[in-house]
Amino acid sequence: MAKTLERNTFRSVVAAVVAGLVFSAAARGQSAARPRHRAEPPPSARLYVFDCGTLHIADTGRFGLKAEEVATRDLSVPCFLIAHPRGTLMWELGAVPDTAWKPTGAAVKHHLLLPGSEERDLTLLKPLTAQLAEAGYSPAAMTYLAFSHYHYDHTANAGQFPGVMWLARRDEREAMFAETPPGLTQPSSHAALQKNVTLLIKTNEFDVFGDGTVVLKLAHGHTPGHQVLYVKLAKTGGVVLSGDLYHYPEERTLDRVPTFEFNPEQTRASRAAIEAFLKQAGAQLWIQHDFTANARLKKAPDYYE
Repeated sequence: MAKTLERNTFRSVVAAVVAGLVFSAAARGQSAARPRHRAEPPPSARLYVFDCGTLHIADTGRFGLKAEEVATRDLSVPCFLIAHPRGTLMWELGAVPDTAWKPTGAAVKHHLLLPGSEERDLTLLKPLTAQLAEAGYSPAAMTYLAFSHYHYDHTANAGQFPGVMWLARRDEREAMFAETPPGLTQPSSHAALQKNVTLLIKTNEFDVFGDGTVVLKLAHGHTPGHQVLYVKLAKTGGVVLSGDLYHYPEERTLDRVPTFEFNPEQTRASRAAIEAFLKQAGAQLWIQHDFTANARLKKAPDYYE
């Protein structure tokens, strides 16, 4: 069973955990690609965007939308790294583990079979660990990992990050390791997280590095403990990474809620709260699954600062 830590003991263990990361990775024989160069701690927060695949959606009705109401049915699957002077945070871990496919230099089509007989199709171009290496990072270099929620397309590479502290909501963690996991999960891909040191977040907001620049914000409804991530960048300004608060931008403009929400009323309340925060903070909302908007974002090894 994974060790769990309450916030009041958090600061006392961070130094020990971080110091043990390199040793832990070596001891476990981690096979991730080695960085071509080792990135130094940046002077201020940086945000890297990685391409972790494209989902091909057959039925937009699950999202409360007709096919003719969306610009494209495809959904992007991005992963993100926030590099901070005090450490690193990996946010979102993709839909297919790096260990489950081999790159060819061209698009690789993948057919996923999920528990409950659900199926998904997506296209992959490059493994997450290879993209990290090109930016000068490796899984062993991460201080923390977190994801918006437990669905399969956000947790797949959890096994690539042994020894990294997991920032988790209690409801999410308990659901992931329940005897009967919730729908749209892939327990085999995130099972290794039970061994990670875990900080259970008990507050609606959690300031990851203690300076207000990287903040996890509860936005439940899609799942019991769904969260979004606010990143304050010196040049780009504030950015909220949406998780699955929205999937298609048309959900936002047409006020539609997917049919598979854990609690639709909570989703609506969370959307209203985040929209109010965006106005108050003057921040942008990056809808992570928005294929068109995500295609315009610069990808790692480039970054936003």
